[in-house]
Amino acid sequence: MKKSAMIAQLRKEGRRILTEFESKKFLKQAGIPVIETRLARTQKEAILFSQEMGFPVALKIASPDIVHKSDSGGVKLSLNHASDVKAAYSQIMDRVQEKNPSASIRGVSVQKMAKPGTEVIVGASKDPQFGPVIMFGLGGIFVEVLKDVSFRIIPLSRKDALEMIEELKGYPLLQGYRGKEPADLPALIEIILKISGVMEENPEIRELELNPVMAYKKGALAVDARIILEE
Repeated sequence: MKKSAMIAQLRKEGRRILTEFESKKFLKQAGIPVIETRLARTQKEAILFSQEMGFPVALKIASPDIVHKSDSGGVKLSLNHASDVKAAYSQIMDRVQEKNPSASIRGVSVQKMAKPGTEVIVGASKDPQFGPVIMFGLGGIFVEVLKDVSFRIIPLSRKDALEMIEELKGYPLLQGYRGKEPADLPALIEIILKISGVMEENPEIRELELNPVMAYKKGALAVDARIILEE
């Protein structure tokens, strides 16, 4: 399904919020590296997909009505066996239906657990004064507590993207602080530029977030994604 066709289908269904699985599919079509994710509609499918991907895996509820999956009990991480997946699927369904009885449930997304890296966040939204803007920051405590992020108006150049990264207070962490591997800055720049392009080409998008993106010595990978359309 092409990007425009996917948005058209969502509009037809009267929806504005893409599920995580849909968001990742959309972004993958735009050339953004995302972790392998499959949609399981049954417990048996969740087990099968986990075995095909290889453990450990994560399960996350797939519902257009649930944005904050963890708060609803809709996330289980680091599952190492088929029995873990079986139990996690049941627990997710029970908790989500208890907390969100009217939510439309599409199944669960099954994804391979990402190897550890440096967590960053890339987001974009519509500013009422400036139009589309893009945000970049280090993940975890840096964005949640320290608000260590940078912003630019879209569209932006490769130089703009590099400056967004370099002006962070936590930039030394991306350079390889205290023996840690440095992050692949060109890979992060490509993701920033591609998100800029997605926002330019799809004015229907109001908000987009990749959180976290795992940055490695070679490459970077979006682990979670969220897209919300205009009303």
